[in-house]
Amino acid sequence: MFRPNPRTQQPALLSDLDLLPAHQRERLEDSWAGTFRREVFARLDERPFAVLYSHAASRPNIPINVLVSLEALKVGFDWSDAELLDAFLFNLQVRYAVGYENLGDGEFELRTVYNFRRRLSTHERATGVSLLEQAFAQITDEQAVAFQIQTGRLRMDSTQIASNVRHFSRLQLLVEIAQRVYRMLDEVEQARYVERFQPYVRGTSGQFIYHLKGQATAPHLQDLGELFHDLVRELEAAYATHDTYQLLARVFREHFDVQATAVGEPRSAPKPGTAISPTSVRSPDDQEATYRTKGGVAYEGYVANLTETCEPDNPFQLIILTQTAPNVTDDTTLRREALPALTERTNVHTLHTDGGFGSPDVDADLRPHHIVQLQSAFRGPAPDPDRLTLADFEPTVTDGATTHLTCPHGQTASLDAGRKPARFIARFDCPPDCPLLARCPTRARQTEARRSLRLRQAELDLAQRRRNARAARAEPGNLRAAVEATVAALKRPFADDQLPVRGRSRINHLIVGSALMVNLRRIHRHLSQKVEEARTTTAAEPVQPTLGSRVRSFFVALRRFAQRERGVPALGC
Repeated sequence: MFRPNPRTQQPALLSDLDLLPAHQRERLEDSWAGTFRREVFARLDERPFAVLYSHAASRPNIPINVLVSLEALKVGFDWSDAELLDAFLFNLQVRYAVGYENLGDGEFELRTVYNFRRRLSTHERATGVSLLEQAFAQITDEQAVAFQIQTGRLRMDSTQIASNVRHFSRLQLLVEIAQRVYRMLDEVEQARYVERFQPYVRGTSGQFIYHLKGQATAPHLQDLGELFHDLVRELEAAYATHDTYQLLARVFREHFDVQATAVGEPRSAPKPGTAISPTSVRSPDDQEATYRTKGGVAYEGYVANLTETCEPDNPFQLIILTQTAPNVTDDTTLRREALPALTERTNVHTLHTDGGFGSPDVDADLRPHHIVQLQSAFRGPAPDPDRLTLADFEPTVTDGATTHLTCPHGQTASLDAGRKPARFIARFDCPPDCPLLARCPTRARQTEARRSLRLRQAELDLAQRRRNARAARAEPGNLRAAVEATVAALKRPFADDQLPVRGRSRINHLIVGSALMVNLRRIHRHLSQKVEEARTTTAAEPVQPTLGSRVRSFFVALRRFAQRERGVPALGC
């Protein structure tokens, strides 16, 4: 049963922290733990997580803001689950960060954390909604308002990440699938197929590959294809809903073709390696991971995309959005999926990206929102420097549409609609002695006295993006460059860009937690600088005790008196 945390806004009247000297209590509150408690723990809205729990009267849940906070701290400090539990039980700063001030309060088993993760993943697979992403957005939006972070300029970048799986060769993957299918079968069916499985179930799949020692793999591929073909047909009635059978059927479709023979009996044949899709199964333990080659380097796993603010006047920048997808997902798709959230949550008017985020579809999406995209590079070959391009023509825009073009020599032509949608033609009265005529992209037509330029809307949009990028390069500084450091900070807890979990949902949880901690550290750094400035610029003045501090001192004295009466030594003595 869901119940919000009653300790979020109201601390305990009597606290073990009251036994700390005043300067130690102040140091605790000014540490990262105090910042985390105020800026993450206390801001989290627990109500959306109620869908994870039963509505019937039952045992209440462990507080959601405690569990979410611990997930973020685990990523930020690179803890194992056992280290996370020890830190929660015995680390004063961690307990203070998640709202506990008395030792022994809030104790729970580590299984509670596992169940919470499972519920999050199950809900995300069933609904497509990531509750952690929603919580991150809600917390970050409140942080942006509290610290007056301007969100008009944003920058975006993606990076490759891998899940915690072993790399399989093609043959080893098929042998591994065969072994798991054999373990799925009952004793009767294992005896039925024992001779066909025998070469592949002696030892592990890795040992099978090792003992080949350079032998040809084609015969084994053919034998496994025929075995898989028979298994898919013969086991469907009994195992159609079993996860291992579904994996078998998928791998068979991805690696083999069924061909008819002269006798009419169909036979399977291995597909060429080049015909296997990048979206095919790379590991039986993470079936959502995909294959991609980027910059000549092969990657297996996922892509993480992040968007952060980049206004120069901001006291610090915040990551405001993270995305996780199979690594075959194009950058333009990630940007298009991010646009609704960005336009709803921010005042974005300028988006800084690299060359992978530009496309005609992106231009069509950005145009209604009047968002300017500044690219640091462009896909495709570079323009010929000895020729003029459409980017050298100055457009006249009225109500969001280009109506005229002015060439570098000063000739202006109206942009008329072509015969097909999104096609245009501009006719220029070019003088014969124009010095730019040899470099001009316009063409002379036998049926027309003037030179014309025929183009499409996509070419107009690309030219505008090139003009915007040219203007941005002329200005001092590069607002996009710092996003590379943010990507590095996001992946710093993960060795070799490999996360210690499997599956897109769990990887997404770790990326969100890491982004939460990156923002937290930036906020804490900013607040620490403000405190230090205040200490160096303001003379120390005696502090008058407040009513609250007097009441706290009274109860501390009362507790110490009671301890002495019971013969219990006071802490710190």
